[in-house]
Amino acid sequence: MTDVPGPGGLPAPPIEVAFPDLDRWAAGNTGVPYVWTFTAERAGPHVLLQALTHGNEVCGAIALDWLLGTGFRPLRGAVTVCFANVDAYHGFNPAEPFASRCVQEDFNRLWTADVLDGPRQTADLMRARQLRPLYDRVDYLLDLHSMTDPCPPLAMAGRQRKGVAFAQALGLPQHVVVDAGHAAGKRLRDYEFFDDPADPRSALLVECGQHWERAAPKVAQQSALRFLRHFGMADAALLDTHLDDGPLQPQRVIEVTDVVTIGSDDFRFAVPVQGLAIVPEAGTLLATDGPVDVYTPYDDCVLIMPTRRPKKGETAVRLGRFVG
Repeated sequence: MTDVPGPGGLPAPPIEVAFPDLDRWAAGNTGVPYVWTFTAERAGPHVLLQALTHGNEVCGAIALDWLLGTGFRPLRGAVTVCFANVDAYHGFNPAEPFASRCVQEDFNRLWTADVLDGPRQTADLMRARQLRPLYDRVDYLLDLHSMTDPCPPLAMAGRQRKGVAFAQALGLPQHVVVDAGHAAGKRLRDYEFFDDPADPRSALLVECGQHWERAAPKVAQQSALRFLRHFGMADAALLDTHLDDGPLQPQRVIEVTDVVTIGSDDFRFAVPVQGLAIVPEAGTLLATDGPVDVYTPYDDCVLIMPTRRPKKGETAVRLGRFVG
């Protein structure tokens, strides 16, 4: 751990990776900065690989900087690579490593028509509006993220069965989370048709590990390669050279049943928490939120991404159980 204070006064995890200079990708080739699209002669779906939905989540940027640097071109269909909230990324300061998650508001809580078409003006929302036409025309999205605290990688599959099937088709990460998101706002992976069970278009959000741990970019790279392989877009030479061919752990599905949204300025966990920790007994006091006590609703309750920085109106933790 470093001596730099993190959210909640806890020391921030160490920064074990280098942040790539993305200026060479700034021009894009689509008319939108930091967005590149490559189209093959053979027909196929339009897929999107995205990094930097949050500016301090660098693992996806490392993986996609590498992918573009290989000169990758798809065998079929179209592949778009997008570095989303680049302004936030450019504001990263190792002395305050959590501050550059966004510029003014969370880019990943904006994805409803009411917000996108509304009167509010922030840097993050302006970038979301700029990228919205891109999302409207893609068939599949892989959104590469990371987490505040150390935790095994997670596939956030949304609430529809197609999201789980998407995660299972890639085969990683091991843990697949079925959930509806956050009360504070809709995620990109739940935007419009991505959350429509009758629409074949789908999105998957992969949390690749802790923001700056050495292993996270590898998870992002392997997720991207498996995504491209699934759609028949990557050639054998790229896959043979860079795709790990070792056995994967069987995937397990966690269904979120409760989202604990912070209702006061005096929220505290009553027990030590970490990602994917299991609380054995129902009725265990988990947290206090001002005058409200929060208890586990059932035995073997799984804690998903508990927050280090309690903030009124935001998610404290998601509660789930293994269903497969």
